[in-house]
Amino acid sequence: MLDIKRIEENPDAIRRMLADRGIDLAVDRVLDLSRRRRALLHEVEELKAERNRASQEIGVLKKAKKDTTEAQRKTRALSERIKTLDREVGDVRKELDGVLLTFPNIVQPDVPVGEGEDQNVEIRKWGAIPSFDFKPQAHWDLGEKLGILDFARGSKLSGARFTVLRREGAALERALIHFMLDMHLREHGYEEILPPYLVTRESMTNTGQLPKFEAEAFKIAGDRELFLIPTAEVPVTNLHAKEIVAESALPIRYAAFSPCFRAEAGSYGQDVRGLIRQHQFHKVELVQFVHPDRSREAHEELTRHAEKVLEALELPYRRMLLCTGDMSEASSKTYDLEVWLPGQETYREISSCSNFLDYQARRAGIRFRPEGGGKPLYLHTLNGSGLAVGRTLVALLENYQQADGSVRIPKALQRYMGVEVIRP
Repeated sequence: MLDIKRIEENPDAIRRMLADRGIDLAVDRVLDLSRRRRALLHEVEELKAERNRASQEIGVLKKAKKDTTEAQRKTRALSERIKTLDREVGDVRKELDGVLLTFPNIVQPDVPVGEGEDQNVEIRKWGAIPSFDFKPQAHWDLGEKLGILDFARGSKLSGARFTVLRREGAALERALIHFMLDMHLREHGYEEILPPYLVTRESMTNTGQLPKFEAEAFKIAGDRELFLIPTAEVPVTNLHAKEIVAESALPIRYAAFSPCFRAEAGSYGQDVRGLIRQHQFHKVELVQFVHPDRSREAHEELTRHAEKVLEALELPYRRMLLCTGDMSEASSKTYDLEVWLPGQETYREISSCSNFLDYQARRAGIRFRPEGGGKPLYLHTLNGSGLAVGRTLVALLENYQQADGSVRIPKALQRYMGVEVIRP
């Protein structure tokens, strides 16, 4: 959520930011509601002062043994008017908060302006794209021939966009999860979290999934309104909702493995084959809570942590800086890591690393207390995939395939798998 003062102090900058993002929202509506709220609060304060004076007058009249009927009538009328205005203040505040929840985050100055992924900027590439003396297969063909990906039975069990992993496929998924967590915990200094997979509407709203992406979420039917998590970012960021942490505790770094559930409501006809776009998938998520002065540095650091997983697995990738029209509305700056897939002859996203500044912290009420004293301040939150497990499995199958249909296991994973090659 944006600070209302930022909108009030520079509405033209907010209008330009919205235009850069391709979003049409009424800044004037926010300004009108804010002015209305301040006017109501001012009137309430004046009426309370007048009521205090009337109450004092009643005391004076009683001491003088004079009639207090008119003074009491005036006090009751003032109290009723204050109650009415308090309700109006609450209604305006609720409407203002609702409008503010639809506003995206500010954009950092070095983010390119663009309408979509074609305007994203390549920052760098790593690794050599493998060459084959045979035509490389897509992972869906490889996986079925190896007997490790069962798309038909996944569809039979749950419908489209679900897959059963078998034998070495299931083992490879599990090995990747352990490998990623071990790297982030032992080498990068994260604390492991195993969060709930169901969260409240408030938790979803705090991180920016709601109200915009409700159609993308799976909601549980029943007396309690709960959502299946679209990413571990939601429960892990909300670990410190409505808390004030000590400045000395920053940075706080969490790594969490979880299944993720997404309806993919807007992706009809996209990636209908294979594991790229599933309703259920696994991910290792990195979340950081940092001092505002360190968030840009922390963003580079977190992105490098995700990149090091790809480098350890010797998977060629590129880092992309997303343009204004392609990054999430909650993010102020996002890097996507895209891994090379030989079977599809293209790069595909495998990690998205974002700096949210104080946007999520304001929604969730997450602050820190400065060491030198003073009032609590909003900290900054960041997160990124470290990595999407299913897409990493895809990248391994396609990059490490051999002419006979077998797939080599990279050295970094062999001790987790116990085998060096997956054979038909």
